[in-house]
Amino acid sequence: MSHAPQDQIAPLLTPEGWDLLASLGPYQEDTSFELNSALRKAGHSPALVSAVLTQSRLRTRAEAKFGEFARSMLFTQAGLEQATRLSVAARHAQRFAEAGIKHVADLGCGLAADSLALASMDISVTAVEMDETTAACATVNLIPFPNATVVHADATAVPLDGIDGVWLDPARRVTSTSGTKRIWDPEAFSPPLSFVQSLAASGRAVGVKMGPGMPHDSVPADCEAQWVSVSGDVTEVALWFNAVRRPGVRRAALILGPEGAAELTSGEDFGAGPAPKVGPVEGYLYEPDGAVIRAGLVADVALQLGGHLVDEHIAYICAPQLVDTPFARAYKVLDVMPYNVKALKAWVKAEGIGVLDIKKRGTAVTPEELRKQLLPGGKNAAGKNAGSRKGGNKTATLVLTRIGEDRVAIVVEPA
Repeated sequence: MSHAPQDQIAPLLTPEGWDLLASLGPYQEDTSFELNSALRKAGHSPALVSAVLTQSRLRTRAEAKFGEFARSMLFTQAGLEQATRLSVAARHAQRFAEAGIKHVADLGCGLAADSLALASMDISVTAVEMDETTAACATVNLIPFPNATVVHADATAVPLDGIDGVWLDPARRVTSTSGTKRIWDPEAFSPPLSFVQSLAASGRAVGVKMGPGMPHDSVPADCEAQWVSVSGDVTEVALWFNAVRRPGVRRAALILGPEGAAELTSGEDFGAGPAPKVGPVEGYLYEPDGAVIRAGLVADVALQLGGHLVDEHIAYICAPQLVDTPFARAYKVLDVMPYNVKALKAWVKAEGIGVLDIKKRGTAVTPEELRKQLLPGGKNAAGKNAGSRKGGNKTATLVLTRIGEDRVAIVVEPA
């Protein structure tokens, strides 16, 4: 492995490095070259200037996940990509707090996002990290919390005497000279899922963050699985065992958005639950949130909306009325056509459409390719060509899917 991250962190752990980093405002790409020259002219070493500017850039990017905390934290590139958003980490910590857990080991703590959230709820935290550079960053990030300790060690080898809760965020990527690659097999994670299950078997409160694409048949039988989506982006599935598992909940979809939080839960195992009704495309089309789909709760949402699926294998719901729901985006159905490129092209021309949003499910069509075929001038149809033709500035939304054996194009508008 390359030592680049260490070279980028070590210079910051000096009084000169720390003060210099603190003196910089938010990172701006367009002035970074001038700033680099100015700092070198002022006598700072090239290595320190490089480290400070890299860190300044990472801090500015990290504000999306960490808010104003980012300004006093240290990051590595890989660590930031994998770090839990603070809003989600706070919910993890809340589980342990509500279960009355006093001391949590955060095994594989990374940059310490979850440790930070736990420590801020007055829970004692032992944060364990195997990578030396990342452990150094975690130590800095936890300075404000005397109830948190960082241990540089292998997560599977730390004694857990007196610790009643464990949180894990296993590494799901391997880093090589060609970059990072995602791993899909839970037994290849570091630490593996079997290690998590052995901790749960000891009776401790255990929570683990997994990739949202985890197949249902890999989810252990004795836990609650909660998929989380933040502003429409499915970020994780967390598995909860023992005291942090909620009674009567087997799977859940938690939606965090600008309006706050909404959750849908089911006590039924995967594949059980209400049988979805299937019916025609009518009224309003609903596109369920990714967390709802991953948690297998599409039929539950259809039931809530008084609606039905348009095909039993595809996650599109139709309902006669418009119902406000945090679990799906609603579109008014305007027209349904067979999927036929020639006919769609004629429709685009007749309607004077210049901007086309294409959604799809259950079909191999690539929206970008189809857009190029349908719009004159391809992608830039919203530009000059469209504007020069009369009425060529209309925006339309197409939903491509299949109903049984038939491929259809549904014209909708966001409700």
